[in-house]
Amino acid sequence: MTEASSAAGPFQAGGAPRGHTSIRRANHRRDQLRRRLPRLLFGLVLCGLGIASMVAADLGLGPWDVLHQGLSRLSGVPIGMVGILVGLVVLGLWLPLRERPGLGTVLNVVIIGVVIDLTLLVLSTPGALWLRTLMMLAGPVLFAIGSGFYIGAGLGPGPRDGVMTGLARRGVPVGVARAAIEISVLVGGWLLGGTVGAGTLVFAFGIGPLVHVFLPRLSLADAVDAGSGG
Repeated sequence: MTEASSAAGPFQAGGAPRGHTSIRRANHRRDQLRRRLPRLLFGLVLCGLGIASMVAADLGLGPWDVLHQGLSRLSGVPIGMVGILVGLVVLGLWLPLRERPGLGTVLNVVIIGVVIDLTLLVLSTPGALWLRTLMMLAGPVLFAIGSGFYIGAGLGPGPRDGVMTGLARRGVPVGVARAAIEISVLVGGWLLGGTVGAGTLVFAFGIGPLVHVFLPRLSLADAVDAGSGG
């Protein structure tokens, strides 16, 4: 699925990279999971609801979801399931980049896609343009709040952002990598029949500022790794 990161960089809260080994280990302790996992799950459900709202509005999607929709229309596979399959492929790119997924990474791949498909079973495209516009605008807001919860839980980045951080560690600027990849998937998805429209622009220009607002307010402080001497 489409993913979002804070303006300070992917999965940073309090100045520390969310993918750092000691932080990841500390945040995955059993006592930490009890408070972090519900927030992660709630955030991923909100992300799925936001994307489903934009799909039903039929006024344009974020870049990755344009690709998922194009592949869905070409194959007949539901868009959420396509997103899961694409997420697994992207997760495979972590191997040469030597990135290590967290629990949140794996759940991100599965839960958002399932929520999208379940929601679209009951949510259809309304006839009134004003209602479609409202649903389109609600999508990025729900996605941004959801991103604040799931990124702020500190249990691992989504698969696509993990590729960005892996490339950044190899000297590729995150902004350059993100722009190149998202433009590529957007064009590819459009050529496959995905919907590009006003929603695409709203998501592209709105999601960053929205996540910047919600992430600091919804993030949990990282746990201290007992083995790190902190």
